[in-house]
Amino acid sequence: MRSAFSGGRVALMPYLTAGFPTLEGAREVGEAYVAAGADVIEIGVPFSDPLADGPTIQDTTTRALENGADLEYCLELASGLADRVPVVFLVYYNVIFARGIEGFLEAAAGAGVSGLVIPDLPVDEAVDFREMAAERGVAICPLAAPTTDDARLDRIAEAASGFVYCVSVAGVTGAREKLPPGAIELLRRVRARASAPVALGFGISSAQAAVEAASEADGVIIGSKLMQIVAEEGPEGAARWLRGVREALDSEARTKVGGRN
Repeated sequence: MRSAFSGGRVALMPYLTAGFPTLEGAREVGEAYVAAGADVIEIGVPFSDPLADGPTIQDTTTRALENGADLEYCLELASGLADRVPVVFLVYYNVIFARGIEGFLEAAAGAGVSGLVIPDLPVDEAVDFREMAAERGVAICPLAAPTTDDARLDRIAEAASGFVYCVSVAGVTGAREKLPPGAIELLRRVRARASAPVALGFGISSAQAAVEAASEADGVIIGSKLMQIVAEEGPEGAARWLRGVREALDSEARTKVGGRN
């Protein structure tokens, strides 16, 4: 998965809820993301109590569960994409526990899942889990928030074998007009500690915000905005919007390179 953050450009990391808008529709969304230039795809594994998610993602999760998006379906969805782009699961620990840790990790690795974002797994309890995951080639991507103190950031940086998922606000997911105050400072604090790549998510809903995040981040994660577009315009609309973000990121990168010459 680290290769997704190489090559001198910021990784574009779109999110989709597995099973939304339909089981087949989610596959179409994933294919649209690949075609639009995604560097990593984050797949949300539906769970009945998604504590880190705001109304948009919660609504997609409810729909996905009604559509029958169970773990087996999520693994199949990942497998269909993982040969072309790294796939990361955003999954709540109850889903892992219900399957059994070893059984879940074996299944995830078998489906080609490169990494796991687990919002409800405290970093203090992640060390053993990280080792078990590493044995199967699956990386751990812990979360850091603006309210996280320095001592805890040190532990998060140490635990990250994939990337550090910086959340732009001390709250839940959701599209926001501007990058929240404190997001860039969080990226700087994490970057000073972590050897793993650093990505920013929660609330990025415009190309401008993505470019601003890219000034300090190795990757930009976009979820709620894309799920809104999928609901209103379908996978094609999401792909068009995502291409615009990719173009803005690449244009900014070219400007910086030109400015140094």
